[in-house]
Amino acid sequence: MISPEAALEQLRLGTARIVSEEELLAKLRAGRPLTVKLGVDPTAPDIHLGHTVGLQKLRQFQDLGHNAVLIIGDFTAMIGDPSGRSVTRPHLSHDEVMANAKSYQEQAFKILDPERTKIRFNGEWFEIMTFEEVIRLNSRVTLQQMLQREDFRARIDEGHPIHAHEIQYPIMQGWDSVKIRADVEIGGTDQLFNILVGRDLQKEEGQPQQVALMVPILEGLDGVQKMSKSLNNYVAVNEAPREMFGKLMSIPDALMERYYLLLLGEPVPGGHPMDAKKELGRRIVERYHDAAAARDALEDFNTRFSRRDLEHADLPFVDLAGSGLDLVGAVVKAYADGFGATRSRGDVRRLIEQGSVQWRGEKASDLKAVLPFASGEVLRLDKKHQVRVR
Repeated sequence: MISPEAALEQLRLGTARIVSEEELLAKLRAGRPLTVKLGVDPTAPDIHLGHTVGLQKLRQFQDLGHNAVLIIGDFTAMIGDPSGRSVTRPHLSHDEVMANAKSYQEQAFKILDPERTKIRFNGEWFEIMTFEEVIRLNSRVTLQQMLQREDFRARIDEGHPIHAHEIQYPIMQGWDSVKIRADVEIGGTDQLFNILVGRDLQKEEGQPQQVALMVPILEGLDGVQKMSKSLNNYVAVNEAPREMFGKLMSIPDALMERYYLLLLGEPVPGGHPMDAKKELGRRIVERYHDAAAARDALEDFNTRFSRRDLEHADLPFVDLAGSGLDLVGAVVKAYADGFGATRSRGDVRRLIEQGSVQWRGEKASDLKAVLPFASGEVLRLDKKHQVRVR
């Protein structure tokens, strides 16, 4: 047990904003386990490191003795959170959402303690609401309130449509907080509007208002935009260890401090930046796989990149010898057969023109060349991917 003040100091670390710290401290001083809510919409089967920032904050509350409630938005996912979106999300069926939810829970429990986590699906209360009850819930907010959202205003200014169902989303998320009587809700900084709607609805219902605890949005591997599968700048929690490690090695050095703080909860260690980056990769792989996989991923990276010992590296084999493919076709095939990745001929042409593709240690530049591949030779596709000819 630690004091409420010490608990607040721990919870403040890696947090972007708390509305408000005074309210949170008062709740911590009440001497009872708080109900801490994190809502997730399973719009895809996998979660990435960006999602884990909120999950780790929820785990921190668990470790302080509080009750974690993970809301699976089986109904809200069918709407799709409009936060930060310039266009309407594609519609998902309930079956698709539930299939994603199963995978999502399994991955979330790599962070959360399953024995101390309560899973609630918001379909529990939304699927039994009558249309009259929906209308009455909608009457709690005004259109002017909804259109205060920056993302909605931006869409109007740019001439993009806002569909009526999207306006329901903040109301539904807020009603989730009423149904579970949340003391604290965790969300990314883009969720502040939705969480404040929950505070308003709780006040109208005569409940104590939840504290909004906002965590930062994690930038993706490009170092600019938020981590997202649609932007292909993500590291998935269930990614293969070597692939996970390799992706983390591509992070811009400027992001190291942020990744250490948000993913490991500590400052960047001193020494050479590459050593710190390798340690980050090793620890993340160990967290989501195990220590043996982390050691293997580090050793593989050192073999392929630090020591440049590609002759002894464990590389995927691809049938290219005697294929008769031109350079572009050979690289497309190597990505597909070696890594299960789809690359268009246009994408590959750009890689070749940038000098990323190498054969026999030299940059390959003739797009139409049919290279005399021999068994055992290495074809480098880009900075992170190489294959061995079979």
